[in-house]
Amino acid sequence: MLSRAMRALAALTLCAGVFSSHATASDFDLFAGGATPEKFLYFTGFDLWRYGGSVHGGLRWSPHGVDHDGFTIKALIAEGAYRYTSGTRDIRGINFTGSVMPGWQFVRGKFIAILLAGLDVQHHRFLPDDPANPAHGTHLGARVNADLWWEPNATMMSAASLSASSIGNSYWARAAIGWRMMEKFWIGPEAIALGDRTFHQYSAGLHLTALKANHFEWSFASGYTRDQNGRAGLYGRMGMLARR
Repeated sequence: MLSRAMRALAALTLCAGVFSSHATASDFDLFAGGATPEKFLYFTGFDLWRYGGSVHGGLRWSPHGVDHDGFTIKALIAEGAYRYTSGTRDIRGINFTGSVMPGWQFVRGKFIAILLAGLDVQHHRFLPDDPANPAHGTHLGARVNADLWWEPNATMMSAASLSASSIGNSYWARAAIGWRMMEKFWIGPEAIALGDRTFHQYSAGLHLTALKANHFEWSFASGYTRDQNGRAGLYGRMGMLARR
């Protein structure tokens, strides 16, 4: 059950990590087009599919600059909703997630790696109540986060992100490649996997990353997702970040 809330962190996949990331949530939007030495990166976004969705926001602070070697720390919060069946009952779960993760950023030309670890807090409630669900209530744990971004040439990028929590042994992972279009954004395929001890879900789709508009960078993604229970459908994701 815990993993169904992991989309709230897609941040890693989406704006916070790649997207992560994004940030994920989740967010590699945070790396794309990063040529300025700003110290703060603010991100927000949402993620939707037929059986749930989430919104998230947060910031990353790097005293030497968000695109330079050195210490960095990321804080994010997310809230999401998801549905599942318990016996004959249709249950709606609502979760809140908060995480603070210090770490280090490594920059080697067009290759960037960010490694983070810190505190993870999750709270789950259910309508109607489902006290037998082990996700019920508030949980404290540890979270690790790894984000990678590489541009092997001027027209291609590749990205990967992993976020894992000791709470329920849950994880969220994303890999993507993309090509530069009109010098304005990256576009290409992505693949996502998430799960925990008892649940797994897989997605594949297309992403558009780092579309700049004034002081903001936008990211979008859409595709097909399916879980181990045979539930399937389209997903959509949007993220925004700003540097300062």
